[in-house]
Amino acid sequence: MIKIAVCDDNLLCLNQTKQSIDKWAQEKNLPVTVFSFDNGDVFLDRYRIGKIDIVLMDIMMPILDGMETAREIRKNDSAVKIIFLTSSPEFAVESYDVKASGYLLKPFKYDKLCNVLNDCVQSLRKEPDNIAVRTVLGYQKIYLNNIECIEAQNKKVVFTLNDGSSREALDTISNYAETLTLEKGFFKCHRSYIVYMPNVDHFNSLEIKTKSGISVPIARGYSKTFKEAYFAYIFKKEGDENA
Repeated sequence: MIKIAVCDDNLLCLNQTKQSIDKWAQEKNLPVTVFSFDNGDVFLDRYRIGKIDIVLMDIMMPILDGMETAREIRKNDSAVKIIFLTSSPEFAVESYDVKASGYLLKPFKYDKLCNVLNDCVQSLRKEPDNIAVRTVLGYQKIYLNNIECIEAQNKKVVFTLNDGSSREALDTISNYAETLTLEKGFFKCHRSYIVYMPNVDHFNSLEIKTKSGISVPIARGYSKTFKEAYFAYIFKKEGDENA
């Protein structure tokens, strides 16, 4: 599901943009949910609840204008695609400061909107998140959603993947714990283990079973925090998908 937000204080423009996006989604046969907001302040409150993929935002708005709203977004999210809607082309230069994906001059034509949205969707469909690990063969790329668990073994770290294979990295597990954070779905449940929560099948107070049947121990004192982190992550993920 692609989640698109339209933020514009001009209700006529807001509704027309939403209708155009609905038409584009139908023509492209894409699963799209469109959210409408009439000012940046209200949008930010909703944005903090669940992830948005693409934002089409008017620049000149009361309370919180589009540029300030974009700056707030960029404090915590570098991935969302921001498209500015404006009748003043001089704002185009400023839009680069917040890494906007583009802008549309009002009143914009339907085909111009489609081109911008197509570019954004193509970018969103790029390869999933990954990490480069240093091995005896050089650096290798591992997709995060393929990881079942990560285990420290002497002077190496072993990535066990969901296809049954593994990768040995020449690094410390502490370094990966700093990179693979809870926000990305990872949890260090033991001094020697990190588990990827989307690939957890079930768990108890002593161990975690991954979807491929791997047993991962939970260190004493980590049981409660893992349980809380797991359910918080799963509930947030379900909330994002259903928003």
